[in-house]
Amino acid sequence: MAFEEERIMSVGMTGASGAQYGLRLVECLLQADWQVYLTFTRAAQIVIGGETDCRLPGRATEQTRHLSALFKARDGQLRVFGEEEWTSPLASGSGAPRRMVICPASMATLSAIANGASENLLERAADVVIKERGDLVIVPRETPFSAIHLENMLKLARLGVCILPANPGFYNQPTQVAELVDFIVARILDQFRIRHTLAKPWGREA
Repeated sequence: MAFEEERIMSVGMTGASGAQYGLRLVECLLQADWQVYLTFTRAAQIVIGGETDCRLPGRATEQTRHLSALFKARDGQLRVFGEEEWTSPLASGSGAPRRMVICPASMATLSAIANGASENLLERAADVVIKERGDLVIVPRETPFSAIHLENMLKLARLGVCILPANPGFYNQPTQVAELVDFIVARILDQFRIRHTLAKPWGREA
């Protein structure tokens, strides 16, 4: 069983647009000295290649080395698991971290989680966090939402899942895309009470 003092976060990335959010989140978690268990869907890898300069190799072990070097992670701090790697600790309540973020989250993945489909490791990992009553944050990146999307989000919210849409605010007067990305990443970190300096809280000067 994972215990509260463990600084381990599961991060899932899907094929929704917004790969920058997920990669920046991983970077910030590593900088905050958290261990990260990361899993991509195949669609996520395609989107990452199309939306960012990051060119991921094909295998999970190679992705671990590549991203560890990119984000200057210490040895063992980042582990990437393939979406069919069912022996991963993410697949079991006895080994999975109690905290998970799916960023960005596609509507297909959100639907699968809401209905307990668990057809890949990412979906199973989310199912485990819910059943173990851990903390799950889902960052949908879609617009507009259909009634189906909203019903699935409501179903998950009633189970205690935090639905945190990728809707950056503008009260900090951002001038760069990176600041919009950091706004959302900051809100995610806030959910887990992880200290950061990415965005100034409303009403505070510093």
